[in-house]
Amino acid sequence: MDLRVAAPASVAAAARRGVLGVGCAGVRPPQGRRQCRPSVRVSVATTESSAAAAAVAAVTAEDEETTNPRTVVAVILGGGAGTRLFPLTKRRAKPAVPIGGAYRLIDVPMSNCINSGINKVYVLTQFNSASLNRHLSRAYNFSNGVGFGDGFVEVLAATQRAGSEGKMWFQGTADAVRQFAWLFDDAKSKDIEDVLILSGDHLYRMDYMDFVQSHRQRNAGISICCLPIDGSRASDFGLMKIDGTGRVISFSEKPRGADLKAMQVDTTLLGLPKEEAEKKPYIASMGVYIFKKEILLNLLRWRFPTANDFGSEIIPAAAREINVKAYLFNDYWEDIGTIKSFFEANLALAEQPSKFSFYDASKPMYTSRRNLPPSMISTSKITDSIISHGCFLDKCRVEHSVVGIRSRIGSNVHLKDTVMLGADFYETDMERGDQLAEGKVPIGIGENTSIQYKLHH
Repeated sequence: MDLRVAAPASVAAAARRGVLGVGCAGVRPPQGRRQCRPSVRVSVATTESSAAAAAVAAVTAEDEETTNPRTVVAVILGGGAGTRLFPLTKRRAKPAVPIGGAYRLIDVPMSNCINSGINKVYVLTQFNSASLNRHLSRAYNFSNGVGFGDGFVEVLAATQRAGSEGKMWFQGTADAVRQFAWLFDDAKSKDIEDVLILSGDHLYRMDYMDFVQSHRQRNAGISICCLPIDGSRASDFGLMKIDGTGRVISFSEKPRGADLKAMQVDTTLLGLPKEEAEKKPYIASMGVYIFKKEILLNLLRWRFPTANDFGSEIIPAAAREINVKAYLFNDYWEDIGTIKSFFEANLALAEQPSKFSFYDASKPMYTSRRNLPPSMISTSKITDSIISHGCFLDKCRVEHSVVGIRSRIGSNVHLKDTVMLGADFYETDMERGDQLAEGKVPIGIGENTSIQYKLHH
């Protein structure tokens, strides 16, 4: 059985069962070609049937062959209208929403691609894409330097075409990819073997090439990143059942009622202790998929030409016909799909220790360069907080909060459990005075202000 282990202690049980590829936390070789290291691979004997054992083969010398990230193209989905994140999405696409004080959500999958060695990226957009397009053009330009070789980041906006069908915008995730599937027949895609489908509104750090290697070693047509979750959020995700080899045998998108209960499984199969497995009886899809290129094109063009969504249509139907494998992601992951999850994920970054950190020198998170000065903090008390660059804090108290770029906080201000997004520009003292004289509100938080949010559990 072939497992890649991020935290050996936490996946010991999974190693005994040997049913899933497991996320690997190692550092990428500098040459850019992927080879999983023997030190983090586990070969185990199991009592499963010989057929099941054959489906998840033991480690061999052939398994150690390198996987070239240049044979993978990533497609990042820009998301829908973002109504659950309104008003943050009033004039932005979901992936352009700020996170962690100085980043955008799109920086997460983009940085994961860069750190994984994947340099061919398409970003599909439809709603309020101006801010997202501007950020991508400033932060990620792979085409203007020989160091990036054949890499690119291309923004593909929904567009109308000739004919009645061409008058429709993207009807779903699968339809969005279908409308630009012709790009995979392009000359610069001739070496592409697999298509990595990503969402632009998740917070996590992942080496995608470990995922790709597991996908190829297990000869999967489709692989789905998954993680165990509890019942409180299960109906918000696609849920799956797997067999003893890690093959997906049932998939249901956002089930409710009796359909939700029917998707409960024994998650000790994933390596969870019994007590934790009882709390998390569901296996949820992260919305991160790998398709063999030929299989993806066949599904979109010929097998299911009218299907609009991967989670509710393509995946459930494909699981009955081809080899769809589950891949356990054994680390922090959060879907930033609502105001509540956005708020809580930001504040979680300020906790000590935090479940997710942008501070990882080996796998950094990238964003656009703003050339802002360091923050100026005068006679203030800051505890368990993130203060972004270019801020002015004067005689204030900030507790367990995230303060965005170019923020201005006046004297005798108390912030607690607060997410402050920051500003796009500075106001001079004269401009601030004029604003006050006209009865308007200057940018920032004025003096003698208290903002606290009571967290309800």
